[in-house]
Amino acid sequence: MISTSFYTEDRYLLRGQLFCTEKAIQGRVIVAGATGVPQAFYRRFAQFASEQGFETLTFDYRGIGQSKPETLEGFEMNLLDWGKQDLAAAVQFMSKDDAPLFIVGHSYGGHAFGLLPNHQKVTGAYIFGTGAGWHGYMPLFEQVKVLTMWNIVLPLLTWWKGYCAWNLLGMGEDLPKNVFKQWRYWCRFRHYFFDDPTMDGIEKLFQSVQTPMVAANALDDLWAMPESRDAFIQHYSNAPLTRLDLSPKLLGGKIGHMGYFRKNAMPLWQASLDWFTAINKENKAI
Repeated sequence: MISTSFYTEDRYLLRGQLFCTEKAIQGRVIVAGATGVPQAFYRRFAQFASEQGFETLTFDYRGIGQSKPETLEGFEMNLLDWGKQDLAAAVQFMSKDDAPLFIVGHSYGGHAFGLLPNHQKVTGAYIFGTGAGWHGYMPLFEQVKVLTMWNIVLPLLTWWKGYCAWNLLGMGEDLPKNVFKQWRYWCRFRHYFFDDPTMDGIEKLFQSVQTPMVAANALDDLWAMPESRDAFIQHYSNAPLTRLDLSPKLLGGKIGHMGYFRKNAMPLWQASLDWFTAINKENKAI
């Protein structure tokens, strides 16, 4: 594991970890993480992938983890920056001619891929737990919890701190104020930002993607049930797309929204790497 850093097009410095492989390189992988989840959460997957011959990069989006400023109070950014700028810079950093480039995404990572200006450099994307975010796709008890969080708890914390103090709830990294506001607003819509009238044209970005994709969602992922996934992922209308509904039994009875990358999730990781290998073989045969 090597600490690394790279700049975005708008000159923001991002910090990451590069997990090199000692085997003949099969490909390169970028982990596009979930909202408020630091890159360290994905280290087990990255290490596993590197041991299978896939050089893997984890990194923190701007405002998060090792890529955050000294204080988030007054820090201005757009939630779309994580895809259009940050993931795009990671793609540029990892793209080389000697091996294909793949993306493993988690939740927001499935949003970010469609925002990329350079998605043509990516050979395949395997996305876990991506959904539209609307509470109506969730079970009733989870709806109540989420609406309380959106409308009472987090607004109060954000007003108090000047940023979304997500960490105080033990739910992840603190979030810049604008990220929280945009995230909460778009989660009011059945199809996330595609239903926002001020985002007219964003669907064209997703329609331009022709990269093969897998969208895998656990049946007990209360934040991203398969119906929620389908509401979002349908906008990748020109990408060869495989939808997978994952039984919690695959990992001993529980996956949830975060279990895709916990230490017992190796069967899911192996499935993604096997799919990358198969895509690579298909490309070589053409």
